[in-house]
Formats: sequence, C-alpha cells, structure tokens
Amino acid sequence: MPAIFHYISQHARGERLPPAEMAASLVLVLLIAVTVRAVLFRSSLAEIIAERVEVVSPLNGWKRVVEGLALLDLGVSPYSGDVFHETPLMIYLFHFVIDYSEIVFMIADAITAVALYLAVQDYNKIVYRKQKYTLEAGRYPLDVAELLRTPKEMMYIPIKVAVFYLLNPFTVLSCVAKSTCGLNNAVTALFILCTIKGSALLSAIFLALATYQSLYPFTLFAPALLYQLQRLYIPISVHSPRFWIFTSQYGSMYLGSLVVITCLSFFLLSSWDFVTSVYGFILSVPDLTPNIGLFWYFFAEMFEHFRPFFICVFQINVVFYTIPLSVKLKEHPIFLMFMQIAVISIFKSYPTVGDISLYMAFLPLWHHLYRFLRNIFLVSIVLIACSVLFPVLWHLWIYAGSANSNFYYAITLAFNVGQILLVSDYFYAYLRREHHLIHGLYLKKKDGTEETLILK
Repeated sequence: MPAIFHYISQHARGERLPPAEMAASLVLVLLIAVTVRAVLFRSSLAEIIAERVEVVSPLNGWKRVVEGLALLDLGVSPYSGDVFHETPLMIYLFHFVIDYSEIVFMIADAITAVALYLAVQDYNKIVYRKQKYTLEAGRYPLDVAELLRTPKEMMYIPIKVAVFYLLNPFTVLSCVAKSTCGLNNAVTALFILCTIKGSALLSAIFLALATYQSLYPFTLFAPALLYQLQRLYIPISVHSPRFWIFTSQYGSMYLGSLVVITCLSFFLLSSWDFVTSVYGFILSVPDLTPNIGLFWYFFAEMFEHFRPFFICVFQINVVFYTIPLSVKLKEHPIFLMFMQIAVISIFKSYPTVGDISLYMAFLPLWHHLYRFLRNIFLVSIVLIACSVLFPVLWHLWIYAGSANSNFYYAITLAFNVGQILLVSDYFYAYLRREHHLIHGLYLKKKDGTEETLILK
C-alpha cells in the first residue's frame, strides 16, 4: 500500500493552476467559440448549413420556427398545420427575442459549456475524494496504482469538456443552423449540473423541462435518482423505507414540474393541440424527411399495416436499455447518465448532429479508460469518414441523380454502427477498469500463469 501512496503523491506533484487561471482559460475558449460562430453566421455558408438534413430535423429546424411565429402573429394556432412541432414555451421565447436569435443560440451553447464545466469539476472532486477514502481503507490491490486517478491528470478535464462541446464541428454546425437542439442541450446540461450539485428540486425541474422539450430525456430519471440516493447514503434496496420515501419525493417533484409546465403551455395557447403536434409527432414519426437516424428509410419502405407494430419496436429501444443499464451501473450513476444520453441520441426518431455533440463532450471525462478501449481508432475513422460522406452521397442522390436513397441510408447505418461501437467500447472499458480495481490489474491463475479476463 505505501507504493500506491508514493505513486499518487509523485503524480500529484506539479503546479496546480489557480481558479482564476482556469476561469480565464474557459473565457478564452468561450471567446474563440463565439468568434467562430459569429463569422459563420455572417458567411454564405449559414444558409447552406441551415438546409442540411444532418443538422436540422422537422422538429428543430429554424424555418419551421419562423413559420410558427408567422402563424402566431396572424392569430392562428401554430399547430393548425403540419409544419411547426416545437413546444409552446419555445415559440413564445422566440416571439420576444426573434431579432436576437443568433445571440440566443450562442448563449445557449455557452450555458451548456459552462454547466458541463462546473458539473465535471464537482464530479472530479467527488471521485477523487471517494478514491482517497478507499485507498486509506486499504481496499485496493497493490498492483492497481497506475489505474488510480491523480489531481494532476484530473485538473484539465473540465476545460477539455468545455472545448469538446464548444469547438466540436457538430455543435458549431447546429448553432449556425439555429437548430433548437442547442437549447435542449442547455436544459439537459443544467439538469446534469443540478444533479451533481445535489439539488433534488432543481434537478427535477430541469429534467421535467428537458422531457417537455423532447420527451426522451425522461429515461434520465433513473441515473439522477441513483445519484441522489448515493449522495445521501440511502441504500438502493426495495426493503429500505428511506429508498421509497426519497424516490416518491423526487418522482413527485419531477411529475409535478412536468404538469405545471404542460398546464402553462395550455394557458398560453388555450388549446391542447400541441400535445399531438409535438409528442404525437415524435412518437408516430409521420414525417420521413431523411436524417441521420434509423427511422426514415425503414418506414418509407414499410407496408402501412405493419407500421404501428414496428413504430412500437423502434421507440421502445430508447427505454429498453434503461433497466439493465441501471442495474449494472447502479453504483456509477454519472456514467449511466452518459450512456443514456448516448442511447437517446442514437435511437430517437429525429436525431441530429447536435444531439451527438452533447454526449461526445463527456469523452474527456473518461480519458482514464483509453488503455482499455479496443476499437477507438477504427470507430474514429468510421465516424469521420461518414461525416464527410453525408453531404457527398446527398449530392449524388438529390442533385446528380447518380445514386439513390439506399446510398444515403447505408452511410447513415454505418454512422450509427460507429456510435454504437463507440458507446459499447466505453462501456466495456469502464467495467473492465472497475473489475481490475477490485481484483487487481495482473490476474493470475492458481498455477501462476496469466489469466484472461472475459466480461460477459
């Protein structure tokens, strides 16, 4: 055990940046991100980006928001046609700030980055404190010193997370296209921050707001609840009264907030039309405009009498993984939250690159898993190649006429397979590291030979 303490102390040496310098680094990144976005907003590329089906969808396209605002100004319900599918709070927000929409989207990205920065900063402190207590209790095997995390290596993670979000090309494209996905990401990031800070009420409110905006985030209830229980040292057991009391309290705050927000939307419009136009649209997938998701091509080729069954099969994918992942990762709720956000972005009915940028921002947080990743190079090449080929195959299909929808959907499938491989690889790496922290890094059989680890 002294060897482990020596390793930690050796790697913890080095000057630690004061909070003022870390804040200055964040401000510098924010200024660079805002400058890049401002330049693109003023360029001829803005109109091209706003038309890309990878960046906007029938749910969050800016042109549809403008159409909804025009109908609202004429005294007509924006949900009377089949164009506008955003929530009432979103349209009333832009009703007042339509002239400053570019600034609103840049502020939303800044809020997301700052919220993730603060959340990761607090989470790293919690992780290091937990590791320190476990180390002092002598629960780590002697050969896992190189797997332990040090303050020096954790110091730059929050700023890396902010950089990964703000300067990710997917995030930049989403902002320049004025996709409302950026606002959804901001709400989700604030939910993550409030959860890690331990504010159950604010966590429930922002989760309700995220659910209200895009429905699928309701699956984040499980990791948020598990984290709150863990933070309050409440045992996760069906036989524990404290478990049921807190679960009912957090569930009541979440459902109560959702009911209040929904009723507020009704009072703004004096109609429930938005329910079918927003949530019915998400669930039934009537608009088969091509995107980077798995739905559009499949249902374009589907016989109508099979459609309800396969709609249920496709939609249940987002929910299906919640229970097994929650059981397997109940001791690691923040990693579970990362997994759930990734699952939502892959299997939702109208995904865009803005959804992907949110879970990719967490990748620096798991940099200590790199040694256990098996396919990271291959997956990176697949994702980059597919991102480049999206506009190429779209041009060949729509404009050149030398390809068809099969080509575009093939690259969509490859892109989603790449995402699935990425997420599953991180899942494997996380479980393997936790296994080594318990049983040792170099596993030996009884005869002294090296043992092969197989995770099932």
